[in-house]
Amino acid sequence: MEGQKAVKETIAPAVAGIEKLIIDPIHSSIGFLVRHMVISNVRGRFTQFSGTIFYHRLDITRSSVTVTIDAASVNTENADRDNDLRSSNFFDTAKFPEITFCSRRVEQQCEGYVCVGDLTLHGVIKEIAIPFEITGRQKDPWGKERVGFESELKLDRRDFGLTYNALLDNGGLVVGNDITIDLSIEAVRE
Repeated sequence: MEGQKAVKETIAPAVAGIEKLIIDPIHSSIGFLVRHMVISNVRGRFTQFSGTIFYHRLDITRSSVTVTIDAASVNTENADRDNDLRSSNFFDTAKFPEITFCSRRVEQQCEGYVCVGDLTLHGVIKEIAIPFEITGRQKDPWGKERVGFESELKLDRRDFGLTYNALLDNGGLVVGNDITIDLSIEAVRE
């Protein structure tokens, strides 16, 4: 009985330190950048997404996150290009309507943190590492606490079966293989 009491005492502070944060899609962005015809970049974003962060304020490495993105909400400010991205050439949103991320662990690095987890995109699940920084904590005018996170990472779209492309006369690719992902997340304490 005494051993059980000790276990409960060590678990209680850890649970007490966890906050449930809901990603605020109005004040957050999930964007991307890709090379077009080798000479310029095209930017886009997803407009529909949701997520939950279980944030351990005292030990960030004990935090976790899940995010779901509506793949059809892709927006590059060009309807023809967006429809092509939704087609079987790229995201194939009819077959793969969601992009998801589920963390496995958070690791501390010298100047920040890395969230390691499974990204499911185009029916392919791949472990990725997302370096991030905590940009601050603030109480909003309505008394709710908000926490900010930012990240930038690169992915090779071919790792997720997104291989459609065309070659230019000089041998360059119409669509670059490296995708830069830009995350700016504001989450509200529930």
